Amino acid sequence: MTAHRASVAKAELFHKLHEAGPEPLVLVNVWDAASARVVQEAGATAIATSSSAVSWSLGFRDGDHVPWGLAMAALGRVVGATKLPVTADIETGYGRTDDELRATVHAVLDAGAVGINIEDSAFAPLTDIDEQSRRIALIRATADDRGIPLFINARTDTYLSGEFPESAYEETLRRADSYLTAGANGIFVPGVVDLHVLHELSSSIPAPVNALAGLGAPSPLELHDAGVRRVSVGGNTAKAAYAKVARVAKEILGDGNWSGLAGTRSHDEMDALFAHGPKYSL
Repeated sequence: MTAHRASVAKAELFHKLHEAGPEPLVLVNVWDAASARVVQEAGATAIATSSSAVSWSLGFRDGDHVPWGLAMAALGRVVGATKLPVTADIETGYGRTDDELRATVHAVLDAGAVGINIEDSAFAPLTDIDEQSRRIALIRATADDRGIPLFINARTDTYLSGEFPESAYEETLRRADSYLTAGANGIFVPGVVDLHVLHELSSSIPAPVNALAGLGAPSPLELHDAGVRRVSVGGNTAKAAYAKVARVAKEILGDGNWSGLAGTRSHDEMDALFAHGPKYSL
């Protein structure tokens, strides 16, 4: 199978994973080849990167600070480590100009990813709705020109930014309508886990709604019952992993306690994850 046909097949599969069914699409976000392979082994049906986790792993803070080349190289290693469809968190696009945005889309597709998250805020303020819709349309056209049905998950920070304390719901619907018209396939609304609000949003948005969840949030099935089709954990996976490293380090450097290493994978188990090398094919 050619690389193009493989990408099309994975893209079509990724779209199908968002369709209504008994369970939501649950994405445990990753940041490198090893985390991607571990999440695949755990039973994932698709792989999603986390921009914050990728940034931290490369020594940068979140929010469009990681250099474009490093971000795309990290994505390539993730895609090469898994047989599953991969969706890339590209923050606000890793570029302000149209040419820069096109270059990002081409790099994502060249890496073999078949979905993206594109956000309307590098935290605040939110990008003008017409401008963000125009950028989404540009992404759609670029992917379509390549003949790959890229899944565009349009993230809106209407709740997360705090810009709309009295009208976040209405602004979310307004942006969702414009983004979907421009060519987005799904709407990502981080910052809200209230089941009633998510039910209202899911009932009003004619596309899969993605919720960001974590400790203290409703379970994936509860979110699904509220109408959410896609659940992701964002940088929480990396934060949990790095918290474990910090605890182990403090114990060893403190009183020389090795107990934090209990339950770790063996060297052979880790090597076995990569027994077939870094590249998969369908």
